[in-house]
Amino acid sequence: MKIKIIALGKIKEKFLKDGIDEFLKRLTPYCPVEIVELNPIEIKDENLTEKVLDEEGDKILSLLKPQTYVITMEIQGKQLSSEEFSDKLQSLINDGVSEIVFVIGSSCGISKKVSARADFKMSMSKMTFLHQFARLILVEQIYRAFKIMRGETYHK
Repeated sequence: MKIKIIALGKIKEKFLKDGIDEFLKRLTPYCPVEIVELNPIEIKDENLTEKVLDEEGDKILSLLKPQTYVITMEIQGKQLSSEEFSDKLQSLINDGVSEIVFVIGSSCGISKKVSARADFKMSMSKMTFLHQFARLILVEQIYRAFKIMRGETYHK
């Protein structure tokens, strides 16, 4: 199985980059993980937010293959414990899913078109995080999920 994370925006803070790189390195024995960064479109007028999200959404959708399993990160998505997330990934592996794409939208969210394409909508928390933290949290949870699947000690 291959995992891809499509995210809007670049990580600017060194400590976040270092953390993401560390978990990507730790994931190497389990599965390949690729991060694709897209440039967000600057919103100069709040009335154009939906239009901008649709434009960003078109970019995201152009990167998805029809058979790809898509998980969007959304405020209204389903919250999972680390164990439930691990079970979800294990179930996808068991079902023969060859590629999972996680989509992290901009700080304004994701377009309705991308949300409609999702096979699963996931929320990290009811809490609000800095947008750039989402990527670090996601790669850490993917790593944790594989450790849980294998019964390895990192999880506790």
